[in-house]
Amino acid sequence: MKGVRLPRYLFFVLLACFIPVLPATVSAHTIPTIPGKITEYQIPGGNGPNGIVLGPDDNFWVVETDGNTIDRITPKVKVTHFTIPTSQSIPAEIAVGPDGNLWFTEEIGNKIGRITTGGVITEFPVPTDNGWPAYITLGPDGNLWFTEYNAGKIGKITPAGQITEYPLPDSQAVPWDIVSGPDGNLWFTEANDNKIGRISLSGQITEFPTPTSNSYPFGITSGADGKLWFTERGVGKIGRVTTGGKITEYALPKSSSEPSGITLGPGGNLWFTEVIGNKIGRITPHGVITEYLIPSDPSVAQDITRGPHGKLWFTENYTNDIAKITTR
Repeated sequence: MKGVRLPRYLFFVLLACFIPVLPATVSAHTIPTIPGKITEYQIPGGNGPNGIVLGPDDNFWVVETDGNTIDRITPKVKVTHFTIPTSQSIPAEIAVGPDGNLWFTEEIGNKIGRITTGGVITEFPVPTDNGWPAYITLGPDGNLWFTEYNAGKIGKITPAGQITEYPLPDSQAVPWDIVSGPDGNLWFTEANDNKIGRISLSGQITEFPTPTSNSYPFGITSGADGKLWFTERGVGKIGRVTTGGKITEYALPKSSSEPSGITLGPGGNLWFTEVIGNKIGRITPHGVITEYLIPSDPSVAQDITRGPHGKLWFTENYTNDIAKITTR
C-alpha cells in the first residue's frame, strides 16, 4: 500500500460500486441486545456523514463529507446544516477547541475550519499545497493538532489561526488519526508506513512499527489504562501501545472487517466501528472482544464518539444515518 494517497472520498466511490442499492433507511431501527442496543436515525438532507463529536453546547456536531456541511444535531436529532464557504472542500473530521468552538479539517479545500456553536465559519489555509488535512484533536497545550496525509506532516494551529507544520521522516507515511496521549504528547497513526507516531509539543517525532506488516493503522484514541489504542484496518486487528512504544495486537474474528474509528467508552472499554464487518466492536483493557451487528447493511460506519448517559454515537456514511449504541 506504499505510496497510495487517494482522497478518502474516492475510497467510498469505489466501495459503492460493490454495494447493492438499498431502500431508504427508516427512522429508528434497533437490535434488541443489551448492551449493544443500536438505534439509527436518518439525517434529513444528509450526504456522507463522517466525523462526529459532542460539542460544548451538548449537541452533536457532524461533518458531512459529500454534502460539504457541518451539522449540528440535538440529542432529539433535530438537524441544522451549516454550509462550508469553500465548495467541494471534502470536510473530514471535527474536534472541540479550547475556545468553545468546533474545529474541522477540509481535505481538498486544504484548510482548517472553525465553527461557532451559532454556525459562523472561519477558514484557515494550510501552508503546504495539497497537504490534505484529515484528523484533528485538541492538544494539551491548548492548540489544535492535525494530520496532513498527502504531505506527510503533522500540523498545529493556535486558536488565533496560526499554523505550524512538522514533516515526518517519510513524506508518504500517510499520517491519519491523531489524539492527545496521557504523557503530554500527541500520538498518531501512519497508514502507509505501518507505524504509530509520537510527537512532542516541540515537534520531536518518534515512530514505532506495528508488528503486523500491511496493517494500515487508522483510528487512535487514549485509553483509561494510560495506553493508546488503535485500529488496524488492513488486517482486522485492534492494537495497544504503551507510552514507551510497546505494541500488542488483538485479532478480530474476521480479518476483513476493516476496523476504523475508535473511542474510549464507560468502564474503560474501547469501542470501534467496522466498515466492512458492519458492526460496532467493544474491546476490554484485557483484550476481550465483543461485536454488535448494525441494523442497516451496509452502513459504512465511520467515526464514533462518547455521548451522554453512557451511550456511544457513530456515523453511517452510506445510509446517511447517525446512530447510538448502549454500553450497559
